[in-house]
Amino acid sequence: MPDALMYGDEEMYVVLETNQPEQFITADELRGKLISVLKTQQSQLPPDLQDIPTIEEQAKHLLSTGCELDLGPGEFLQWYVVRLEK
Repeated sequence: MPDALMYGDEEMYVVLETNQPEQFITADELRGKLISVLKTQQSQLPPDLQDIPTIEEQAKHLLSTGCELDLGPGEFLQWYVVRLEK
């Protein structure tokens, strides 16, 4: 059985974005990125986010339930939990 200390407690995400190289970021960094993107997308939110009152709550919802945000034709933002080996 692997030692839990080998992997640490912090989740990491790989983020894929239009015209950008993949990035490895922490959950807090991803939350910040989602908040930043959502600030510019409020007029075209997906249906599951439209009833969530604040951008911070929208980002939290996306982080816990989704892995992609449609940003329009030809644009995308995707994220996936990863385990980095030491």
